[in-house]
Amino acid sequence: MNSVQILNDEAYMKLALQMAASALGQTGINPVVGCVLVKEGRIVGMGAHLQRGHGHAEVLALQMAGEDARGSTAYVTLEPCSHYGKTPPCSDRLIEAGVSRVVVATTDPNPLVAGTGIAKLQAKGIEVSVGLLAEEASGMNEAFNKFIVTRMPYVTMKTASTLDGRIASKTGDSKWITSPASRAYVHTLRHRHQGIMIGVDTVIADDPLLSARGDVPAVQPVRIVADSQLRVPLGARVLTEQDRQPTILLASAQAPAERRAALEARGVTVLTCGDGPRVDLLLAMRQLGEREIGSILLEGGGQLNGAMLEQRLIDKLVLMFAPKLIGGGHAAPMNIHFGGFAKMEEAITLDRVKVEQFGPDISISGYPIYPS
Repeated sequence: MNSVQILNDEAYMKLALQMAASALGQTGINPVVGCVLVKEGRIVGMGAHLQRGHGHAEVLALQMAGEDARGSTAYVTLEPCSHYGKTPPCSDRLIEAGVSRVVVATTDPNPLVAGTGIAKLQAKGIEVSVGLLAEEASGMNEAFNKFIVTRMPYVTMKTASTLDGRIASKTGDSKWITSPASRAYVHTLRHRHQGIMIGVDTVIADDPLLSARGDVPAVQPVRIVADSQLRVPLGARVLTEQDRQPTILLASAQAPAERRAALEARGVTVLTCGDGPRVDLLLAMRQLGEREIGSILLEGGGQLNGAMLEQRLIDKLVLMFAPKLIGGGHAAPMNIHFGGFAKMEEAITLDRVKVEQFGPDISISGYPIYPS
């Protein structure tokens, strides 16, 4: 392959990735996928998967291209599916349309696909290249990549604090630690996750709405509250608008039956997560996965965040820091509290660290490597 071909391939794949990224937060447990069809140096079709159960990116691009799809090259950010799900196999559609070459960014980890889509194309004599901009493509679907294999939600923990690690002043004032730019980014994160999770103490203290708010209407996450004894006030804002933004309470079997009945009468879902005094978080994640909640943004308090870390249920951390020093010996510390380790070498470290700036604030994100 000559250098001109490589440059063209990368340019078209970048366009396909841009299309896929535009649908982040819209596809539920499905991946985001973009597809670009090119024939004789001209883009003849484009598509992105926009909603679970609706047309896949390849199908939409083929529909746009029509007869021009024959003899074209397809640039797809994820391996074309080979099985019947809510829609027919995309690999079959590409074969029927007469596409001559397919460039795939990354294979599909779905056990129902896992290379069979590529094999089906190759068996029909179609040239297939795999791996172009694979890291970018895989990163877009990190939640899907975990859920489709484990059936467990991908959990992103987000915190915000001052530079000296405080989440409120010594009087309890916390509005606002970070800038409007940071808060806008957090609402984007909420839109991109299927669920948003906090503990009941945060509900009692702050009465949050737990919605994604921006300049345009967003897909709203399911509200998830860890509430072992069902102490959530019946007038709390997280219990409103169940038809628009459902709420799931994670409770213990020890929770009062009358409280459960009152909450369920409001349309709230209550999941029993263990028999102990506290919610069994691993069981809770499994139950949420069974309900096809594939990604969760954790914005909990220190105890909940710490417990999730201790049980190795966090997949990604987003730590936001405002360039402020608030001081105060009794000011609330950062929202990560757990027993801790005896030695520095045992600490949880972050891999693939990324530093971004939102207004004056700094965001440090990464993926936890848990001690062996």
